[in-house]
Amino acid sequence: MRRSAFRRSRGEGPFRFATTGAGILLLAIMAAIAVFLVVKAVPALQANTSHFLTEKVWTPNATKPVFGIAALAFGTVLSSFLALIMAVPIAIGVALFISHYAPRRLAGVLGYVIDLLAAVPSVVYGLWGVIFLIPFMQGPSTFLNTYFGWIPLFAGDAVYGKSMLTASVVLAIMILPIIAAISREVFLQAPKMIEEASLALGATRWEMIRMSVLPFGRPGVISAAMLGLGRAMGETIAVALIFPATFDIDIRVLSANGNSIAANIANGFGEATPIGQGALIASGLVLFIITLVVNMAARLIIARRKEFSGAAA
Repeated sequence: MRRSAFRRSRGEGPFRFATTGAGILLLAIMAAIAVFLVVKAVPALQANTSHFLTEKVWTPNATKPVFGIAALAFGTVLSSFLALIMAVPIAIGVALFISHYAPRRLAGVLGYVIDLLAAVPSVVYGLWGVIFLIPFMQGPSTFLNTYFGWIPLFAGDAVYGKSMLTASVVLAIMILPIIAAISREVFLQAPKMIEEASLALGATRWEMIRMSVLPFGRPGVISAAMLGLGRAMGETIAVALIFPATFDIDIRVLSANGNSIAANIANGFGEATPIGQGALIASGLVLFIITLVVNMAARLIIARRKEFSGAAA
């Protein structure tokens, strides 16, 4: 007994040191990234002749640089949240089907397919969007504009396949496997005794899921959604191929308007001047801050309710 306790005490110190060092290293890497972005962005921001946060024009390579993040940040946030709204309900449904409804063999195959979709390169999604989805979305976009045009989101005099909505659909398809895979693993960790007790008391399978599985898995689902949102905000190649690459703030998702910070960096970095590269790095700093704020907000949402802070948090 004493020997086993001594072995545990000997191993606890190095393990605690390793985990603490890993946490400090992660914070140091994030701080180094932030410092790098600030240092590289300052010269461009000093040369900018307009307000960086409110200007919509993006001409940092001109003789008198004029550039701002307003339109890019708007497009990034709008497309990412639209993708999240489309992906989360489907991902939760897929995760619940695999974890609690599908036969074991079918669940294994579906889980493998979901994991495989999460590993598909983003350029493949982008090429699929350009070749197939853009022509296909012309019909659904016309339908939404005709019958739901009274909603500002779907209003407009003309609709286009290459639009904010199409880019959001591609992002939703890209983040869906990530959210579904994490949610599935969280739902599988729900206490079996509680599930069996609910069924024994006469609850239907849906009532058991609603009262036992979903409350337990809610922190994990929120974390998965935030991970998917971060992926959507930082996506480059897929949206660079699909976005109309304009610099307007327009809530109408069916029009040929839209751009994002990541897509603009991918499209413009190769031909940018030193000031232009600094401007793109400054926009990357804004994206870094937005992603950090979103993840902090998610953690606050989980921490506000004690019932969310169980084993799944």
